[in-house]
Amino acid sequence: MTDPKQWQSIEATAVLFFLLQAVRVLFSVLFGLIYDTIFAGRVPLVVTGLAVVVTFLAFLIPAVIPRRHGQGFPRWLAALVFLARVPLTVDHPMVRFVSGLVLIAAAMAYLTLRLRYTPLSVPSWLILALLGDQLVRALGHTYDITLRPGWLPWQGVLSLGLLGLTLLLHRRGPFHEIAPQYRVEVGDGLAIGALLFLETALLAFPNALTRWSSGLVSGSQAYGFLAPALFLVTGLPLGRLSRRLMERLVNFLWPMGGVLFIVALLLSLILGRMALGPLSAGALLLAQWLGLLAIPYALADCPVEEKERTGRALALGGLFFLVLHFAYAFTFTYPYTLPFFRGMGLPILLLAALVTALPTMGGAAFGDVEALRIRHSSIQVLAFVALGLLIAWIARPPRLVPPSPEGRVRAATYNIHYGYDTHWRYRLEAMAQALEENGVEVVFLQEVDAARITSYGVDNALWLGRRLGMQVVYQPTLEQLSGIALLSRWPVEAADGVWLTSALEQTAIVHARLRVGERRLDAYGIWLGLTEEERIRQIEEAVAFIGDAEPALFGGDLNSLPDSPVYRRLEAAGFVDPFRQLGLEPAPTEPSESPEKRIDYVWLRGLFPEEAHVPETVASDHRPVVVEARWP
Repeated sequence: MTDPKQWQSIEATAVLFFLLQAVRVLFSVLFGLIYDTIFAGRVPLVVTGLAVVVTFLAFLIPAVIPRRHGQGFPRWLAALVFLARVPLTVDHPMVRFVSGLVLIAAAMAYLTLRLRYTPLSVPSWLILALLGDQLVRALGHTYDITLRPGWLPWQGVLSLGLLGLTLLLHRRGPFHEIAPQYRVEVGDGLAIGALLFLETALLAFPNALTRWSSGLVSGSQAYGFLAPALFLVTGLPLGRLSRRLMERLVNFLWPMGGVLFIVALLLSLILGRMALGPLSAGALLLAQWLGLLAIPYALADCPVEEKERTGRALALGGLFFLVLHFAYAFTFTYPYTLPFFRGMGLPILLLAALVTALPTMGGAAFGDVEALRIRHSSIQVLAFVALGLLIAWIARPPRLVPPSPEGRVRAATYNIHYGYDTHWRYRLEAMAQALEENGVEVVFLQEVDAARITSYGVDNALWLGRRLGMQVVYQPTLEQLSGIALLSRWPVEAADGVWLTSALEQTAIVHARLRVGERRLDAYGIWLGLTEEERIRQIEEAVAFIGDAEPALFGGDLNSLPDSPVYRRLEAAGFVDPFRQLGLEPAPTEPSESPEKRIDYVWLRGLFPEEAHVPETVASDHRPVVVEARWP
């Protein structure tokens, strides 16, 4: 590889790739800080406030990047990004927070310089970074393999290699041509921020598209298709055919081309949210293609700089990106923050899509397609296709682990706290080990995230299902991306779920009819609200939903003690508490470290309990409950 531009492309793509990872990490750490401040009172408000302020400052750094600088400045920015990426792998909140801030500040400064000198190359590098990010998440079944502790030595080697590359690159020639410099306008900067929000909130996550398009319950089939499909669609704008098609469409529809482009992007998101199945999935893939095409056409019309605006434009884009993400987070936490945000997820995404596509309203923005064209060798095209096929093979539905011989069933309930332990370390593997060691065949999960940036974009239920060889039934409660789930080693014959009346955080009950040998077993998972008034109403609705199903398992986080109305209502409905039936001393489940309250249960109806216990694991902020039962 002797072409300096190819070396520069590797450097720039790596910087943007690490930027995407750092954004996920930073938001996940902030989520823990804010949670501990508001709900647990473990972190002073001033500390969390300071963390939010410095986060905003990191994204505003482009505004202070000087117009004149030495040729070595970009080299040191890239080097700082590569070095800061190493501690980002360490699963410690403060280590990740500090390294994430440094990485984001350096990457945003680097991006500012790239937009000043080579704006037409930035969209291609961003797309390559998105492809790399999708690949490492697909390899880990939505859990980025490069953010796990075992990756640390490999990350050290990779960062050192990239550091050597950038030093070699800048020794061979200048980082950029000295002239001309280009000016990115404010609208273009906002569009970049809006697109980054769309990508990191929804469109770049096949698990998010799966949960949007698969209805109330889903297994692995939709993800197995969408993971490779999204990878291929994300790479389409790099191809000559994709850009030629867009140019011809716009020329045919001109002068309404920009308007129709915006309408198409907005409608594809609306249809993706409102429809189900292939229609929804196709609309969301179309939204990804259109969104990624909007930025190249916007930057194709950057004027030669007369006055410095690029830094301020990108800083405003970074600010807009943060505002959108904080607003989107409120749609998940509206009961405890701002009730106005209930159900506002789609409008926020539509606003971001509108801002992303607005620069296409300028007719000249669609003209310079030739300047956007990238020449690809046959080897590069084949490598891209091969990676898509690799993702398809990895994402295929997993083989189920056979359950125990018919006659007994081992069930559990587990509030997994979005994958975190009490100290906000990501502990999904430890949770999986706890379930595996206890031979669990059916498990009810609460506080399950499916693709939120505040939990590393991981689909908790999908990851645990693949890790344990279990089928997944997912019931969304908040914006399709957070809810409850049921996992089973026994085949799932049918599944459904309903929302329960909730004045505060939306709750639900999920149901699966399982085939246990020649028998059928109905399993119900639930999470009840935080006030007694809500819980009483919700348990009545849950009992009505269950009806007279028998034999049945019923489990979840009831947020209720054994002397509560909820407990007595379940006894009246014919359910049996295995601890009481076996004469065992009930073990508390919350908090996981020195537990004091018993609020997590597995109940039986039409089954006899054989064993019941609470494993001593601190992987989550709750302990699981494990029960073994047999048929009469």
